[in-house]
Amino acid sequence: MRFVIVGYGRVGSRTATILAEEGHEVRIVDENTDRIERATTDGFETVHGDGADEDVLVDAGIETADAIGAFTPDLNVNFSACMVGTHHGCRTVLRIDEDYREDIYEKYAEEVDEIIYPERLGAAGAKTALLGGDFNVVADLAENLQLTVLEIRDGSPAVGKRMSELELPESARIYAHGRARESLTIPLPGTELEAGDEVAVITDADRAEEVRSTLSPANA
Repeated sequence: MRFVIVGYGRVGSRTATILAEEGHEVRIVDENTDRIERATTDGFETVHGDGADEDVLVDAGIETADAIGAFTPDLNVNFSACMVGTHHGCRTVLRIDEDYREDIYEKYAEEVDEIIYPERLGAAGAKTALLGGDFNVVADLAENLQLTVLEIRDGSPAVGKRMSELELPESARIYAHGRARESLTIPLPGTELEAGDEVAVITDADRAEEVRSTLSPANA
């Protein structure tokens, strides 16, 4: 498959590396000269320019790409790149930083195929989104990070609480949420948990059991 990655920072570079290691064709777009030089040194085809510029994205092969991932720190650039991708029939994956507001999420969520949030999920989640996968997996994301999908059981102290009210370890973030038998999607802070819901949680590996006991205790 062919991918255009806009932004060769931490998320973009790691995502590109994983995709390339799996045999996919990846082209990098970045307006920062140092990052373009680094991407070139890493073996990627690159286009130096603004990822919000359609001409730049056309040079990067957007017309034949399967998906575009817009992973810069600039939400406006990311959204513009995704809209160009939509115009050319690409799957679109947009990065929103961890400090997003609910109204910002709602503004952009309906316009793109996937939003990656929070940034800590990084390359593994971005790659999954680009390939059209779901998050119903348990996987080690890095040496000290783990993504776990848990069911909220009847009797769990999380039942009836909003996402923003959950008392989780500081390192833990709920990345996705779904009602029973529904696909997982990005949760909003006001989403209220029900028995049977599933949540995808990213946390430090040494805090995973604490998160599990909080959201899905064995005696629930």
